[in-house]
Amino acid sequence: MNRTEFIIATAVILFVAFCLGWFASWLVHRFTRVTKADISELDRMAQALHEAEETRDQSITYMQQREAEIGAQLAQTEAELRAAMDGLRDARSEAEELRAHLERQNAS
Repeated sequence: MNRTEFIIATAVILFVAFCLGWFASWLVHRFTRVTKADISELDRMAQALHEAEETRDQSITYMQQREAEIGAQLAQTEAELRAAMDGLRDARSEAEELRAHLERQNAS
């Protein structure tokens, strides 16, 4: 192989390498380009996600408040039930004492 053939072969190899690089760059650009429509869609989706997160946080706060209210209401109801049961127990005891006292008076 003489000098001219070597220069031509090297030029062809470099040209083919350049063409392959350019083609690869074009493919990458083609598949990864982001259009304005894509950006606006991403902005819209980000806004919707932000609103959904705010709604979720508000719902969680509301549920925690309701849970606290219902827990307090349950505790109050249980306290009232205990008081009513104690009152009923005292009333039954007093009624039993009065019956026993009446039976003793009627027997004597």
